[in-house]
Amino acid sequence: MDYVLNHIPLSTPRTRRPATLIEPSTITIHNTGNPTSTAANERGWLTNPSNTRRASFHIAVDERGAVECIPLNEAALHAGSAEGNRTSIGVEICESGNYAKTLENAVELVAAMLTERGWGVDRLRRHYDWSGKICPRLMYDDGKWTGWEAFKKAVEAKMNPEVPNVKLAPVSVVVNGNEIADGHIVDGVTYVPVRSIAEALGASITWDQKTRTVTLNTK
Repeated sequence: MDYVLNHIPLSTPRTRRPATLIEPSTITIHNTGNPTSTAANERGWLTNPSNTRRASFHIAVDERGAVECIPLNEAALHAGSAEGNRTSIGVEICESGNYAKTLENAVELVAAMLTERGWGVDRLRRHYDWSGKICPRLMYDDGKWTGWEAFKKAVEAKMNPEVPNVKLAPVSVVVNGNEIADGHIVDGVTYVPVRSIAEALGASITWDQKTRTVTLNTK
């Protein structure tokens, strides 16, 4: 897979390259939301004079390869969240052309990035995790996010080829009589998004990036 460095200038309008140095701790996955755009197109759009959005990303990947648009140690405006922009590398998966090949390239790219940093798939985030936006939209699957789970499993298998693929068994989770987000059973353990549990209980939830601690308060 080709990997091209084509960084946008510091003078790019709308401060799309803030030049703020970061120490990323996660990788955030997006879909471009444009069914006809390639990675080169996405790079070009960042410096297109008709683009009025204050948004950017680090890498775009398509069926041909990947284009790095902003250095990975600088912030990009991709997460819809200040914390996400400060702590996460944004990867845009293009929707055009051979999407199966694009996903294959994305898996290869992300697996290599995680391996290089000594990270596991627990460091992967969706745009949705930062801002609630349905993105990556092609992994949403009517709220079940089965495509997202499959993507993470594919990345994990790429990183650890000796580890067999784990089949995820979906399970419904009910809190106080109300069904919340679907969970999954892996090896007899049920996994469900803690934010969904908190919302169902009317609780607040906070995340401490430094200590990597989730705190749920019911008062």
